[in-house]
Amino acid sequence: MPQALANAESAPLLASPHPTGVPVLTGTPPEAPTGTLTGRGSEFAPLLKAVKGQGLLERRTGWYARGIVVNLVALAATVAAMVLTGDTWWTLLYAVPLAVLWARTAFFGHDAGHAQITRGRRAGRILGLLHSNLLLGMSYAWWNDKHNRHHANPNHVDKDPDVGVGALVWTEKQAEHREGLARWLTRNQARLFFPMLLLEGIALKVYGFQDLRRQPRRERAVEGTLLLVHLGCYLGLLLSVLSPGRALVFALLHHALFGLHLGMTFAPNHKGMEMPDADDDGWGHLRRQVLTSRNVRGGPLTDWFLGGLNYQIEHHLFPNLPRPHLRLVQPLVRAHCRSLGIPYAETSLIDSYRQALRHMHAVGAPLRRGAAA
Repeated sequence: MPQALANAESAPLLASPHPTGVPVLTGTPPEAPTGTLTGRGSEFAPLLKAVKGQGLLERRTGWYARGIVVNLVALAATVAAMVLTGDTWWTLLYAVPLAVLWARTAFFGHDAGHAQITRGRRAGRILGLLHSNLLLGMSYAWWNDKHNRHHANPNHVDKDPDVGVGALVWTEKQAEHREGLARWLTRNQARLFFPMLLLEGIALKVYGFQDLRRQPRRERAVEGTLLLVHLGCYLGLLLSVLSPGRALVFALLHHALFGLHLGMTFAPNHKGMEMPDADDDGWGHLRRQVLTSRNVRGGPLTDWFLGGLNYQIEHHLFPNLPRPHLRLVQPLVRAHCRSLGIPYAETSLIDSYRQALRHMHAVGAPLRRGAAA
């Protein structure tokens, strides 16, 4: 995974190993190729220099080590409680803390992928594989490939896979080509959004196994083995504690809550914000990241629940920035945006969901009018 951010003058993308053998670009994207800037090329450099000057790009390995240990102990305690409770419907209650702890695990895997925890690529990859593949059954390589493309061009209608056509669509142009069941989904996607998140936990596992086909043999062996070990241990735990029927209900409930938690974390970040296209490719790094991202206000509880991703603007500007430093960087970013007249979006958690759902509802409006005609 990427090393630390490079110097403030160029802030280049950083190449990291990828299962395909092709370097993946993560870290802080450049303003634009040398010689093509139009006056905005220096907008980000002063901010990066200030952040770097305060030492906020330095790793917080001890902070992460404590957090990872606490999370692992909590996971082990939850599993032990399930075993002690035994084959009873009361054991299903443990699906709630297990889903919450899995989300913490996903956040650590996310941070490892951004090289927030360690400078070493090998150590970061090991942490990512352990947290993603082994503990969650979710492919680290698949997530990194998708997430790197998102960070490079957030909310870009042609380049960001997170706003591509899928079960949901994000622009009226995407919506107008929907047919059959997909068309019905688009008409009602705002009200179906949260119920559909209940399927996301299972979908993440499926995507991981599907992605193995594009990986070279050596990487496929590592990723695939860890995914199978996770699946075997997970099923073995449930079937050794619960009857098959209760085990199935537990697995469905657990993955539904896990998917809902992750969806509630990522939904506020970009949905309903600017969606650049080819005409906006001249945006510099600062505007590209700030105008497409939304922050969520809150205190320590919000930071914990959302894994620090409530500071989405700061995270996108400085992907390598350790999670505990995001709150410290925020005043610098807000003031810098104010000085340049760049809108800085920040709202409450509830209002962020409202804005995201309003956008999804608006995208489906033409199809609803057509159905009513």
